[in-house]
Parts: sequence; C-alpha cells; structure tokens
Amino acid sequence: MNTSQSPSPSSADIETQAAAFRDCFHHLRTEIGRVYVGQPSLVEHLLVCFFCQGHALIEGAPGLGKTVLVRTLGEALDLSFARIQCTPDLMPADVTGTNLLAETPDGLREFSFRPGPIFANVVLADAINPATPRTQAAFLEALQERHVTVFGVTHQIDAPFAVFATQNPIEMEGTYPLPEAQLDRFFFKLSVGTPSLADLEEILTRTTGTETIRIAPRHGAATVRAMTDIIKQVAVSEPAMQRVLRIVRATHPDTDEAPPLVKKYVRYGASPRAAQAMILAGKAFALLDGRYHVAAADVARVALPALNHRIIRNFHGEMEQISPAAIVDAVLDVTGGRSA
Repeated sequence: MNTSQSPSPSSADIETQAAAFRDCFHHLRTEIGRVYVGQPSLVEHLLVCFFCQGHALIEGAPGLGKTVLVRTLGEALDLSFARIQCTPDLMPADVTGTNLLAETPDGLREFSFRPGPIFANVVLADAINPATPRTQAAFLEALQERHVTVFGVTHQIDAPFAVFATQNPIEMEGTYPLPEAQLDRFFFKLSVGTPSLADLEEILTRTTGTETIRIAPRHGAATVRAMTDIIKQVAVSEPAMQRVLRIVRATHPDTDEAPPLVKKYVRYGASPRAAQAMILAGKAFALLDGRYHVAAADVARVALPALNHRIIRNFHGEMEQISPAAIVDAVLDVTGGRSA
C-alpha cells in the first residue's frame, strides 16, 4: 500500500504566496485610490470582502461614489463587470437570464439559455431597494450557491464572483427593504461616509479638469482564485476562535453572554455566517500584517462590518434609534475590547 502523501508547502513557499497576496492587494488599493478619493478603511474592507469570496452591501447617500468604487475594482482586476440598475419594473429574468427560442443552422428551432448580467465576475446591483421583493429574490440563489436555475436547468457562475449591492439610507418611499434572510447572505455591510474637506477638494480637482485617469489592470481571474486559496491556509489561534464564538453568542439576547444593551434592544442575534465572515476576513488582515495566524485583534477589526446587518433590533431599539454600531461596541466590550 502506498502511504506517500503530498509534501506540505515549505516556509519559503508560504512566504512567497503571502508576498504575492500583499502585492496584489496593494496594487488594487493604489489603482482604486487613483479614481476613488479617501475612505481608506472602506476600500480596504471592500477588497478583503472580495478576496474572501464574499458579497457586500454598500450603504451611503447619493453622489458619494459607490458605483465608481465597485466599477474601478472590476477594471483594476481586468475582470468582467456588470451593472444592474434596480428599478421597480426590473424582472427576475432581467437579472438571471432566460431561455430564448432560436433557429439552429439546420433550420430547426430550439430553446437556448441567454445569460443575464448576474453572470459576471463583479456585479453591481445599483440601488437594490427599489426592486420588488420578487426581483430581489432572484439574487438569492446566486449569492449563496453561485449558480442560477432557470426552467429547471442549473447554470454555474464562474469564479471569482461577487455582488456589491448599494442602497440609499435616506430614500424610503417606494422602496422594499431587504429581508433578513437576504441580508445575511452579504459578507459585509459597509457604510460610505461624507468626504472630508480635503477629500472633497481633491474630488473636484479630479472630476472637473481635462485629465482622464486610466486604470492599469494587472491581475485576472486566476490570480484572484489563487489569492482566495492563500487566505484559507492561514491558521486561527485558539484565542481568536474563542473570541469569535463569544462575540456571536453575545449578540443573542437569550444567552448569558449578552450585555444589557443586547438584552434590552435586540430581537435576533447574528447567524453562523457572521462567524464565518469574521474568521475569513481576520485571515486576510493577518496576511496583510505579515502574520500567518489570526489574532483576537483581527476579529475585533472586522466585527462591525460582519455584524451590523445581522443584528435585528426590537421595537424599542428602533424607536430609541439604538444603532447596530453601538450594539457591536457593547458586545466587543464584554468579550475583550477592541484591542484584545
């Protein structure tokens, strides 16, 4: 019986792979920064989400560059990009594609599948809230299973695949808030803040002049898939794993670990998907810091984007406008603080 096993990667191989990931990440951050001004934390979390094979919900007021940010990501990676403008009259087939009756070269007629815009590497679901619940549901299978079923036939979506959905927090009339089950399928929820005075001046300088900025694409689909595999190889320390478990448990009001703020204002806590997001994102940040294990501080670093859309406030929490960020801060405090 042959008992030989594949050799484990050497420390030199691991260091080479980690250096390649950091080089790819920094190149993307630089290229995006040539187009999108400011908000380095937002860009950093968006890239981590992408390399972890996650989807992101991006929330911000109109005109803050959400579309530009996502489109630039696709351009910098030389990947296919599709934008879906989510209007009330958008139909599910407009997202997933449908079967069309076509004539074959020999004169026969048969149905053939015409892929929709969801079959792209980087998909922007622009202003997802005005789309009807039926159309929003068309994203569900693709978000979770990474394939689409049309008329009983399953069509696989090629990797890498990421959906970035934007929503406007101040536009409520005529919109359909995403249900909790769909929100949970997003790896991160990211908030786009108002630019500072210096950033606003730079935006005006770049967008009102004659200079055209051209992105230098460098890394294709194969590179992104390799980077995802590298992230998964990072080890998780026992303190970091226990921190994740305590954080998720503390978001549930019926547990002993929950702080008073959670018990008073939270109806449902985070799902296991939140724990998965914190572990994977923590691995990516550990690599970026030159480490090969996830520390408890990495978990605290990604807790807010992983949790703020998964914590469901109760009636009192909504009426008193207790923000998810305040609840996450309370959870972090009882589980070791932000620097633990």
